[in-house]
Amino acid sequence: MASDNNPTVRGRRLGAELRRLRRDSGLTGTQVAAQLLISQAKVSHMETGRRAVSPRDVRDLCRLYGVTDQDVVDSLTALARESGRQGWWHAYGDIPHSVYVDLETDAASIHAYEPMVIPGLLQTPAYAAAVIEETIPLVTVEQAAARLKVRLRRQHRIYDPARRLRLWVVLEESALRRVVGSREIMREQLEHLHTLSTEPHITVQVLPHTAGAHPGLTVQFSLLRFPDSPKAVAYLERFTSGLCLERPADVQQYSLVYTHLQAQALSPDHTRHLITETIKHYTSSAPGQRADLR
Repeated sequence: MASDNNPTVRGRRLGAELRRLRRDSGLTGTQVAAQLLISQAKVSHMETGRRAVSPRDVRDLCRLYGVTDQDVVDSLTALARESGRQGWWHAYGDIPHSVYVDLETDAASIHAYEPMVIPGLLQTPAYAAAVIEETIPLVTVEQAAARLKVRLRRQHRIYDPARRLRLWVVLEESALRRVVGSREIMREQLEHLHTLSTEPHITVQVLPHTAGAHPGLTVQFSLLRFPDSPKAVAYLERFTSGLCLERPADVQQYSLVYTHLQAQALSPDHTRHLITETIKHYTSSAPGQRADLR
């Protein structure tokens, strides 16, 4: 379990490989530390991805572990170089939930549950701006602009034909009913959501109010899976930070919750019908009046 100082995806992948190689060699972390004249803590941090691993570290460790396949050494060395690079979002300053952005950038698929608002990957610019401005106390113009740019840049993943993200979303009916920004912004947002829900790589299901209490009622979370890796990550978003869960037991628990949510939610076709009916409410409301969305 870790918070937003969590290592990057590539760093964790490199660390896992180094740990596997050490175990295959029969060496303990203490023995590795003694032979390389480094601390045991450094060995542990490299294997968990919490410390940057240089190409020289990789070469030293591979030599110690008896790795003779140059392709393996070169692959791990390249991974070390990549894990040391900053992600594109660092150019926008101190962005909250940067660990999640890193996970999302590398993910092959995401199962997301959102109880309150339309998920960031599916937001229109106007809706995203309203969410940022109306939910963050004392946010400055500069901070709001930076967060909006990052949110919209994140959406490139669902449009990238080379690395198209497979996205499943379950959201509460409240996210459709809550007026964020204005009725016009909501109408535009729901039309956008309806359009995206017809894409073959995006599945949207709404959990209706009639579903009552359910396992996801009190938490927003995402399950992320990555290419060439059997492991998944559960990420829980909180106001100022996030919680990244990697233990198989934790991930399995959230996967079970998500399965229940999908089973209780409307089908994708019925979801699109509900979105269409909700759009009519926003469209028919007279200017200056709040839509009756009961």
